[in-house]
Amino acid sequence: MWRRSPSFILDERRSSNSPPMADTTRGPFQNPDSISAYYQTRAAHHGVITSDWLAQAQAAVGGVTGEDQPLSSDNQLGTEKSFNVIEEFNNWRKQPDLAEAVAAIRALAAVIRASEASTMMELEIELKKASDTLKSWDKTSISLTAGCDLFIRYVTRTSALEYEDFNSAKSRLLERAEKFGEISCKARRIIAMLSQDFIFDGCTILVHGLSRVVLEILKTAAQNNKLFRVLCTEGRPDGTGVLLSSELSKLDIPVKLLLDSAVAYSMDEVDMVFFGADGVVESGGIINMMGTYQIALVAHSMNKPVYVAAESYKFARLYPLDQKDMAPALRPIEFGVKIPTKVEVERSARDYTPPQYLTLLFTDLGVLSPSVVSDELIQLYL
Repeated sequence: MWRRSPSFILDERRSSNSPPMADTTRGPFQNPDSISAYYQTRAAHHGVITSDWLAQAQAAVGGVTGEDQPLSSDNQLGTEKSFNVIEEFNNWRKQPDLAEAVAAIRALAAVIRASEASTMMELEIELKKASDTLKSWDKTSISLTAGCDLFIRYVTRTSALEYEDFNSAKSRLLERAEKFGEISCKARRIIAMLSQDFIFDGCTILVHGLSRVVLEILKTAAQNNKLFRVLCTEGRPDGTGVLLSSELSKLDIPVKLLLDSAVAYSMDEVDMVFFGADGVVESGGIINMMGTYQIALVAHSMNKPVYVAAESYKFARLYPLDQKDMAPALRPIEFGVKIPTKVEVERSARDYTPPQYLTLLFTDLGVLSPSVVSDELIQLYL
């Protein structure tokens, strides 16, 4: 499981190893071969899997009974108005450019809007239950958990609520919720602007995987008439690098597709490396798609700067110590040939890159060194 720092111990014990929608009474390793919703969600946003995925996902959500969810059906939010936070979340997720965490933030804002609570305590309980429901939807998603936690803290941490009548306090809560959603939506654009001073004419940028914030950075640089070229790793097994190279070619950005195994071979051509991140942890390191760690190692050994672009809602109260100290996010892998049943296949979808191999992090909070991340996390969660 994840190791959390003593200053950020959660009130409840959560199993992050269980697959989404699993019965929370089962052991965390009872079904180790399940495909993580983390991978399914990533593939859905990148258009890798078939178009019927949404229908399958909705059927899976609809098929969950009160016995499978951590909240009983009697405690479901807005039962009288048939409000369902998962349905609201999925409605927001249909927007292709909206990050999963932002969709969760919008869904939680809708909880406040639809609530029939008569006291602040009841409303905060509803928000907490809705947040827990969203986090249990995909326990392997770092940004989803971090986004929900940050939302609860940002919205409810104001002393003014203690001195207002309930209707005024609820309006203030909704106002703060909407503001937090707007801030989260603008994060990608802010990061793109902050990073422009680091991209110079004639440079070659290596990217890994399909990160929407990295794509925004490159798109903004092209719009600013900067001359550069991009090397994209193929991003096996889901081909995210192929998708990114396709998007870049539409923008008339010179792009070259690399085999994942050709990173060291091509590093001499590279001036800088750009990564996205699934999560930024307390140490200043990042959790990202598989292969990020080895690329950072190669770049570090050849004195190439490694930049990370990540929104602040991906800052997580986690402190992994090594690669195995992470909640597994499994994915299907096809090799094109039959693999003997006795051969074990590594199916983890992501790895951990320690802070010493990262140069700077571009966030909507500013340009940070990895050592400053812990201070920013304290400010975010206070």
